[in-house]
Amino acid sequence: MDKILNIGKYLFPLSFLLYVGLHFGNPVVGASFVPYWLPFPTFLNYFAGILILAFIVSCLIGKFDKLATVLMALYVLLMIFLVHIPRASTSENDMLNIFRNIMIIGALLIYAKYATKDNRLIG
Repeated sequence: MDKILNIGKYLFPLSFLLYVGLHFGNPVVGASFVPYWLPFPTFLNYFAGILILAFIVSCLIGKFDKLATVLMALYVLLMIFLVHIPRASTSENDMLNIFRNIMIIGALLIYAKYATKDNRLIG
């Protein structure tokens, strides 16, 4: 049973590949989510995609995986405050995204606590 459960350590970060595809597949759409007061929305879209990809790779190879997971949780929290809360009054999808992102943050923190092994920067 443990061998089956250990697959989750790899499936969870791989599930974020969807977001990498969204950031690189149609960068105009991704850039439209960047708040108007931030410069270079297309660059920020690609940069976010690279950060998500770095999180995935870090978790799969087990190097700095705890740090990458905590930083990913911080990134998702920033998305709540920078993107979804300001748009929630006019978009039902953004209200749902707030709650979805809270669930993702919880899952990331549980993953950081129980599935990651590299404690070099975060004990």
